[in-house]
Amino acid sequence: MEIFWYALLGLFLTSYLVLAGYDYGVGLLLAGADNEQSRRRALTALGPFFLGNEVWLVAAVGILFGAFPMLEGELLSGLYPAVVTALAGVILVTAGVQLRSRPVSAAGRTRWDRVVVTGSALATLGWGAVLAGLLQGVPLRADGHVAGISHLLTPFVAASGLALVGLVAVHGAVFLALRLPAGAGERHHRLARRLIPAALVAVGAATVLGLLSHRVRETTQQPVAALLLPLLLTLALVAVNGALTRHRVGLAFVASSTALALPVLLVAASTWPYALVSSVDPAASLTVIDAAASTPTLRLLSWLLIPLLPALLGFQAMNWWAFRGRIDDRAPVYW
Repeated sequence: MEIFWYALLGLFLTSYLVLAGYDYGVGLLLAGADNEQSRRRALTALGPFFLGNEVWLVAAVGILFGAFPMLEGELLSGLYPAVVTALAGVILVTAGVQLRSRPVSAAGRTRWDRVVVTGSALATLGWGAVLAGLLQGVPLRADGHVAGISHLLTPFVAASGLALVGLVAVHGAVFLALRLPAGAGERHHRLARRLIPAALVAVGAATVLGLLSHRVRETTQQPVAALLLPLLLTLALVAVNGALTRHRVGLAFVASSTALALPVLLVAASTWPYALVSSVDPAASLTVIDAAASTPTLRLLSWLLIPLLPALLGFQAMNWWAFRGRIDDRAPVYW
């Protein structure tokens, strides 16, 4: 049962990163938008999905607190600067998107757009740092205490954050190419292709720094899974470029979604059977079994999950079906 809930936690985190990834990607791309109309159109394309995408984060946090209480405490103490950065970004994006239409003046809306851009960057960098921190381990001692925050101040963590920014930017551009009217969509089609080389460079830099990092080498439990991560990310980005070349934007979106799903899945696979690896005392590392709640608690949570999971999946499917296709001048403005 512990493995089932760990897999479910991975599923929810993966879904969050894929779905909220294009939220943050669109937010980052607002920085390069030509004018107010372009920014308004991008947010209109995002509108129906925005809040629903964040539900996956809420659900993942609920699983973390309920099914893995020991992991929750050690994870937050070991990676709290990265987690706080990510959550601050999430709050800024949510506030910026919902408040940007309140000001009457264009200058006021522009200021809120900058808040969205800043929040998107912080959220993406923060989650990238969390994933890198899990891969290189935390200085967790036998008494459960985590010493300091300097373990996050490494070139590998910084490069991983930037690599996730690159992946998210590509994902956001592909999403807009899929959702915007033909003319604007074609511009983002070209933008996505220009962003792919930068994303590949960022992934390559993170890979090299990871290979050179003794922390990553010592913490990784499954080296094959760790080596597969950059390889599969590269293949996914190449697939995005190939699909865009053939003007198959839907297929490109599937490939960019795959690129954002891979980090969560392969980081978890690389540290298996541990949920959190100690970089200073291997005996203090938390296995998935040790981190989980008691069997009766997990059984009770499973009963609660039966009605909730189909409802969540059904809502997401209905939302995407109802708002499939490109927007036009009649599309409702949400934010």
